[in-house]
Amino acid sequence: MPTASTVKIAGASALAAAMLAAVSRPRAVGRLVRGIVTRAAGGPVYTPLPPPQKVKVALCQLHVTADKEQNLRTARKAIEDAAAAGAKLVVLPEMFNCPYSNDSFPTYAEDIEGGASGSVAALSAAAAAARVTLVAGSIPERCQGKLYNTCCVFDSSGKLLAKHRKVHLFDIDIPGKITFKESLTLSPGPGPTVVDTEAGRLGIGICYDIRFPELAQIYAARGCQVLIYPGAFNMTTGPVHWELLAKARAVDNQVFVLTCSPARNPDSSYQAWGHSTALGPFAEVLATTEHSPATVFAELDYAQLDERRAAMPLRQQKRHDLYLLLDKTA
Repeated sequence: MPTASTVKIAGASALAAAMLAAVSRPRAVGRLVRGIVTRAAGGPVYTPLPPPQKVKVALCQLHVTADKEQNLRTARKAIEDAAAAGAKLVVLPEMFNCPYSNDSFPTYAEDIEGGASGSVAALSAAAAAARVTLVAGSIPERCQGKLYNTCCVFDSSGKLLAKHRKVHLFDIDIPGKITFKESLTLSPGPGPTVVDTEAGRLGIGICYDIRFPELAQIYAARGCQVLIYPGAFNMTTGPVHWELLAKARAVDNQVFVLTCSPARNPDSSYQAWGHSTALGPFAEVLATTEHSPATVFAELDYAQLDERRAAMPLRQQKRHDLYLLLDKTA
């Protein structure tokens, strides 16, 4: 059965204390480093995945309106069409069921854990009907008095496998360009999300999460084959950073990267950049689009991961004696 897990980065103080305790014992330092690297590499946390395979993916760049039910109908139709075209992994955009604004998040928020989420029910049914693995972009979630930007992942039977709550909140102020603070309404999620699916082992991030390479490094160390970032980059950062960051996460970690944006909506106060894109482990663009509603298709050949890593063995050459990324499993 597919499994999901959440992992957390341990505090620097714990690592520093462990290193300090080992300073007078050089051999202990080596054992400490190897132990941390082993944990970072994953350990026996997940069941083995099947041999390398090819998976057709669809990135659904949707037109988002203020009408939640219309947005859900648009999403269901896109999922159906993607499956009819042969896709086995379907991705939706960030905040696909509501306008991207702090005013909208509380109004459109749904209680997923309490079972009062019409969007989750609709998405579950859509994934089951289409027989696809669905990374359902994100929706505003209400839980215990807090709001989150939450991505749900469903298997082909409609089972909810995992939820990723956006870890890094989008708080920026670019003078003369854009000011936006998600933290005015949203709370940060607890940590990274890794989930095994029929379409591969996935690491989930949402939009601003893509700017933090440590998150992607943990996903790669945990054996993720694909990093998926539903996002809604704006017209200031989108043209310069959207594809650049996706390429960086792909080439640094030698994994596939998928980004999925809402389509640009002239009636909205927030303009998304669009350009949903699939990238290979050599940072090559496999498929992309412009800013209008569209579905992007690409085939992911997981055998390429081993080929790229054999040709450029970054993992074996990394200087773990100089720098470490500690991954503490919850």
